[in-house]
Amino acid sequence: MPLPLEATFRDALAEANRPLAGMWVCSGSPLIAELCAGSGLDWLLVDAEHSPNGLESVLAQLQAIHGYPIHTMVRPPVNDTVLIKQYLDLGVQNLLIPMVHSVAEAEAAVAATRYPPHGVRGVGSALARAARWNRVPDYLARAAQTISVTVQIESAAAVAAVEDILRVDGVDAIFLGPSDLAASMGVLGQQEHPEVRAAVEHCLAAAKAATKPAGVNAFNPDTAKHYLDQGADFILVGADVALLARGSESLAEQYVNKNDDGAPASY
Repeated sequence: MPLPLEATFRDALAEANRPLAGMWVCSGSPLIAELCAGSGLDWLLVDAEHSPNGLESVLAQLQAIHGYPIHTMVRPPVNDTVLIKQYLDLGVQNLLIPMVHSVAEAEAAVAATRYPPHGVRGVGSALARAARWNRVPDYLARAAQTISVTVQIESAAAVAAVEDILRVDGVDAIFLGPSDLAASMGVLGQQEHPEVRAAVEHCLAAAKAATKPAGVNAFNPDTAKHYLDQGADFILVGADVALLARGSESLAEQYVNKNDDGAPASY
């Protein structure tokens, strides 16, 4: 039976009349992914760069999220041709490629998502969920239309090259990572540093000039609002693991009595 695929994140951004708000899914749990999928947010980012996610757990989360009215983006741990091929064959349609510092790295990311002669993606659609095991009509010819590529700008080198990166054919959007950007600028842990914020704002302006969407990671509500006011088209405002950590700490603060030395009064 012929089957359709979902619209891409690129399509969602083009059709949106407001910035799209999302959250990280870092637990590796399909149950938590499904819980977040019903949140009412616009998109989820399933992370495999800094989270305990392999191919099997990414697949399980894609299946758990499928059917909910939310877009799913997946971040692989590295900009690697073989790994990107595997993610695409799993059925990942929206990729966030980390640590893209140059035009060459952006071009390599795009090439990994395209079949020859336009790229280097290996052909295995008959075996793969990507084409629903050859149930998606003309998948090989249309595959590029079913995939969006967002590259992550998170170093001083990437900021310097952002205008050229934005011109790479097949780069659909950029996403700013202030944490790694701060580290590369010599202010580790200071995402709110004025120079970091200025670099993010520069990239947002460059994206607007190039008429390509730009997103940013900003858990601080005031910072999120600032970047939205500066023209961010999509944003990440929280993470499953962070929400659980802060929420459980709040419960402990409210209900666990402390001794003078700060130790819990009970086990």
